[in-house]
Amino acid sequence: MGSKRKIKNILLGNTLKSIELEGEKLGPFWGVPIMASDAVSSVAYAIEEMLLVLVPVLGLSAVHYLGYVTSPIILLFLVLAFSYSQIIANYPNGGGAYIVSAENIGRGASMVAASSLIIGYVMTVAVSLSAATAALISAFPEFADYRLLFALLFLCIVTLLNLRGMRESSKLFGIPTYAFIVIMLALIVTGFAKLITGNLPPVHYPDNLQTVSGGAGTVSLFLLLRAFSSGCSALTGVEVVSNAVPSFREPSQKNAKHVLFILVGIIVAIFGGAVLLVTSLGIIPLEGKTVISQMGMAIFGPGPMFYILQFATSLILLLAANTAYNGLPTLLAILAADGSVPRQFMHRGTRLSFSNGILFIFFVAAFLLVVFKAETHYLIPLYAIGVFLSFTLSQIGMVIRWIRVKGKGYWYKMFINGLGALMTGTGTVIVFVTRFAQGSWALAIIIPVIVFIMHRIDVHYQFVGRQLSVNDFMSHYHKSTSHDTNLCIVLAGGINRSVLKALNYANLITSNVVALHVATDERQCEQLQKKWKETGIDIPLEVIMSPYRELIEPVEEYISKKEADLPPGDMITVVMTRFMEESWFANILHNQTTYFIMQRLRKHRNVSMVLVPYLYSTAFKPASKEKSEMVNKSGV
Repeated sequence: MGSKRKIKNILLGNTLKSIELEGEKLGPFWGVPIMASDAVSSVAYAIEEMLLVLVPVLGLSAVHYLGYVTSPIILLFLVLAFSYSQIIANYPNGGGAYIVSAENIGRGASMVAASSLIIGYVMTVAVSLSAATAALISAFPEFADYRLLFALLFLCIVTLLNLRGMRESSKLFGIPTYAFIVIMLALIVTGFAKLITGNLPPVHYPDNLQTVSGGAGTVSLFLLLRAFSSGCSALTGVEVVSNAVPSFREPSQKNAKHVLFILVGIIVAIFGGAVLLVTSLGIIPLEGKTVISQMGMAIFGPGPMFYILQFATSLILLLAANTAYNGLPTLLAILAADGSVPRQFMHRGTRLSFSNGILFIFFVAAFLLVVFKAETHYLIPLYAIGVFLSFTLSQIGMVIRWIRVKGKGYWYKMFINGLGALMTGTGTVIVFVTRFAQGSWALAIIIPVIVFIMHRIDVHYQFVGRQLSVNDFMSHYHKSTSHDTNLCIVLAGGINRSVLKALNYANLITSNVVALHVATDERQCEQLQKKWKETGIDIPLEVIMSPYRELIEPVEEYISKKEADLPPGDMITVVMTRFMEESWFANILHNQTTYFIMQRLRKHRNVSMVLVPYLYSTAFKPASKEKSEMVNKSGV
């Protein structure tokens, strides 16, 4: 175990105590690069995606229509920013569209919002890493055959760094993000300076050059709407701050708002400036050459600044994936607390990050990269739908909230959210319709499937809660009548029917019974101790505080000490409960801590283990609307 721990510490860093969580949270300075990287990086591909729609129809004249497409995108971005600042002010615990929908619209709408956010976050990772690989290949075309390999390598790096914790990842990712912002502002300022002085001629393309250019087609509303739907990828990332408010230091809401508005200023400046320069230079997409790389070559020339731009672009796209690593694990933890996803997503890892959520992103994003061969253009159609749907639901939810609670200045807040709902709702329809043939139809299947799974999980946890709840504990508790004095230790994660069954079994075999609880949260520990005393159980409850959130090692250390003090010939019996489910699906929803404890205790010569099964009659019995109290959250 020592070598494994050393390797783990090298990769992830030393384990942090739970009380160190506040120190891992983000301030405005490091919060900006972590939360803004997705939205900032969209400049690297959003303009190109718009041109890929316009150029095949309009040819070189397509750049003159970028302004008509970009203006409503920037307006929508500003409306969303003000709308989400209100969500931050009213929902300090994070969750964004999910929490807003749950409170103001209903459980069904909140699950749709959560499903949309999950898809949006995972697609953020896949799109960003694919675009980062494309930027790298633009500078070094000889690596084109290794596109997927580089994308997967980038995914591994980002995942590993996030497993090391928020504070460490923010510093590692913060400097490159600020570097990209600075180099892009330098590019825009230099470009405008050369443009004003007449030293920036338009880019010329040889007649024999293979481009995506088409003929002089007709400008239509549908064409502009298609380009708008492609450019809407620039809007992704604005919701991340509201989803991750708990990730900021206190005052968390104030810091989150500061980061949101700094993000808005940066995006408007970079995105707007880049569009104006692309229009002035007449740049169109080329095979193997991104729009940003062509703009950099035209303004900086083939010198060091060009390669710095490409390297910074590749890095920011790599870091854009990091935005999802901060938003989605927090969202999954909130969903887990509500019983909509497996409860394992609530648990923090050794570095106080929601490591299970981070690993979830890794595996799903890796699958998408392999399936779509790390090609940005294949992934974009699935990208904006989920984000826009969550935008719309959050805005509708806020309108309903203002109608219900009113308050000072509610009418103008309601107007902003209402305008946001109208614009994002229209955007959702536009993106879905214009991208239907390219794959957006798949989300009409994927989102309902995710909602169905979440609903089933929710039903199961409610059913389990009712099965385990005990109204009159002592009427079902049987005191010991045994004359045996061998020590029996019952692992207790809480007070419920499964623990009651284990205690009754222990009382049958010995009169020397101790209940052991490993606590990772002081508040929950105090509640359990108070409830234990109120029940009148005659079995002592011993509590081990685990500041590093370990469960297995504290149990083994406790038992080892008891084993060392055993009289010759005596034995220790460790009694554990095991939920016995009728389906594999239900089994994965519960912690497997019991199995790992058994594996660790097998080497102890004077310790025997007893599993007391607790069998549910059905896995998915319909639940009542009232939520049952969730139990056994500690994992033992």
